[in-house]
Amino acid sequence: MIDRQTVEKIKDAANIVDVVSEFVTLKKSGANYKGLCPFHNEKTPSFYVSPARGTCHCFGCGKGGNAVTFIMEHEQLTYPEALRWLAKKYHIEIRERELTNEEKEEQSKRESMFIVNEWAEHYFEDLLHNHPDGKAIGLQYFRSRGFRDDIIKKFNLGYDLPDRFLLATAAKQKGYKEEFLVATGLCYKTERNELIDRYAGRVVFPWTGVSGKVVGFTARVLDKRTKGVNQKYVNSPDSEVFHKDHELYGIWQAKRAIAKEDRVFMVEGQADVISMHQCGIENVVANSGTALSLHQIHMLHRFTANITLIYDGDAAGIHAALRGTDMLLSEGMSLRVLLLPGGQDPDEFARNHTAEDFRKYIDDNQEDFIQFKTSLLLKGETDPKKRADGINSIVESISMIQDPILRDTYIHDCSQRIGMAEATLISRMNTYIRSKSPYATPQPKADAQSAEEHVVDDKGKASSLIVRLIVKHGEHVIYNNVEDDNGVCHNLTIAQVVEYSLAQDHLNFSNELYNRILHEAAEKSADAQWKAEPYFLHHDDIDICRVATELSADDYHVTQPKDEEEALNEEARKQQEANKTDALRGQTEHLLLDFRMSYVEKHLKELQAQMTKVAGDMDKLKKLMEEFKDMQQIRNLLAKKLGNNIFI
Repeated sequence: MIDRQTVEKIKDAANIVDVVSEFVTLKKSGANYKGLCPFHNEKTPSFYVSPARGTCHCFGCGKGGNAVTFIMEHEQLTYPEALRWLAKKYHIEIRERELTNEEKEEQSKRESMFIVNEWAEHYFEDLLHNHPDGKAIGLQYFRSRGFRDDIIKKFNLGYDLPDRFLLATAAKQKGYKEEFLVATGLCYKTERNELIDRYAGRVVFPWTGVSGKVVGFTARVLDKRTKGVNQKYVNSPDSEVFHKDHELYGIWQAKRAIAKEDRVFMVEGQADVISMHQCGIENVVANSGTALSLHQIHMLHRFTANITLIYDGDAAGIHAALRGTDMLLSEGMSLRVLLLPGGQDPDEFARNHTAEDFRKYIDDNQEDFIQFKTSLLLKGETDPKKRADGINSIVESISMIQDPILRDTYIHDCSQRIGMAEATLISRMNTYIRSKSPYATPQPKADAQSAEEHVVDDKGKASSLIVRLIVKHGEHVIYNNVEDDNGVCHNLTIAQVVEYSLAQDHLNFSNELYNRILHEAAEKSADAQWKAEPYFLHHDDIDICRVATELSADDYHVTQPKDEEEALNEEARKQQEANKTDALRGQTEHLLLDFRMSYVEKHLKELQAQMTKVAGDMDKLKKLMEEFKDMQQIRNLLAKKLGNNIFI
């Protein structure tokens, strides 16, 4: 684990303009810089970099952050990986906390396995390109599949000679230990204690993980034994560094394209991935014939929520398209399906079409998964039992979707397509939801709240403006010499005023990140040296950092004026500061009123709904009507203060 001091050193050294310039051509624009956004296609620059704040932001797609979050997004790295990337750039030595002996041993073992795998990749690749048999057999095979030499090198494809003892001998000569050759699965031991090469006589497909490390291999037999052989393909066995259901073939080569296109194409085999890359479609990965796992879905969700499954249109392809789909839906993925014509697989289709033609075919023929499943199971089906089973299966898939609005939309569409009452489908869907399918993502339990505590969801209007004010000016004192219950006087900052005001009425933001920002700012602003904006823009929590960047981003377009304060005399400077304080105080008070109005309006709607439900119970109805009347009075009072007129 990287120690705290090193993290701070990296953040201090990282110059946002310097970092972004490695990937984006920037031009000076006032006090800021601008360029074409690296996260989406655009012709007019909307990507702004602020050296003063140390942040960047795209006004087209909304992505941005500080130097660390930029590298995380652009290079698709984790937080520690991004820190290491920056440390390498600025030649900063990584210091880590002292690990336990067990942690050191485990780390050492994993690193050794990665090193051995990397050596093996180079070993197989060198044989393919430089050994006579490698060129005559391995390279010829890849070329016969239509793979160009540049694509062969892009995926580091290789060849392993038939001699089953050669790899172990070569590895030992290079100083690699026997235990790691076995641990990685490159070799296995016989009863005679001989080290046997697992991939001898095969072409080799390395698996590179999302962080760029070689985690395993797939090897394919080539000679006449292919027909009838039990193991045409051999994969690395499960190990400390490789679990097939945790990895996706091609993720390392595809991750940047996936993030940029905001879509991933899922295919079945390695050849499909390679051919599509050669065709010009790079946002593609393969699950290599296994059903998708949660680990794989979570990996993809880091880059996009949109996935299209591409398979050939035969029975096997249709079956493959249905595997793991409910899990994808339950994890919030937007799922589409594409079946290729004439029994072609993606490998064959890509070799016979340009990228433009392939993309057009995808756009014209991919189907929403629920619609695809409805058509597949019910089209032309007349048997009542089979139709009922099909409808149940479709509704079960819909029940996996977490977004209630999207669920209802699908149910309504399904009702119209199959000619069944919507209420019947809703009833069955609710049954599935209550049954808690094993694929369903558990809903987070709400924090225990007192009966008096109210969460206000104002659709982000007043709440986001309040938090923006806190991020930009949270440390600014707007009330002086406020006396507490003990007679002690305090100077109150914007953050403290907001926290105290909301606490009086037991109000909270619906966005938990907003609550965290508020509470941190209220606590930190007691320190006269603390500044809210740089603190939150460079916060250790990446999510808070992103929120702060988004909320303060609208100032990037404004060219900062030259410093005019030097020209002001002391009196004018004081007046300017007083005017600023008055403006911020007025803004704070108005936004708090607006926020309360959101709660009152919401509560009035809830009371109306409750009165409808208890219309027959006069006692309950009377209490609700009294509360409704009180709320109306509060609303009118708030409206008056806000400058509106509501008299109902």
